[in-house]
Amino acid sequence: MPTRSGHTAAILASKVVGTPVFAAGGEKLGHVQDVMLDKLSDRLVFAVIAVGFSPGMGQQCSPVPWRLLDYDPGLQGYVIALTAAQFRNAPVFGLDELTHDDGARARELTGMFYDTV
Repeated sequence: MPTRSGHTAAILASKVVGTPVFAAGGEKLGHVQDVMLDKLSDRLVFAVIAVGFSPGMGQQCSPVPWRLLDYDPGLQGYVIALTAAQFRNAPVFGLDELTHDDGARARELTGMFYDTV
């Protein structure tokens, strides 16, 4: 089944990691640092978007539900249907926090945030 932009729904993770991510207005937000998988359900939990580096805390990332990212060939990157200002309010975690308690806290906060925007 194709995505909103007509691209295939299946893609290799190796093609996704490193791809830039943009806001709906075209502002670059970061890049796909990794993807979070749920081994028990065989599903992709979210894309891990690197948004910055915090001294003493390391890489800061925002988990984004995969369904919200759509590839734009003109930008050669993924676009999320949020403004840059909205995205700045998204939950941010260190890489190690994303998998703590099987990612329960990251999943909870990410779900709550994206259900309200």
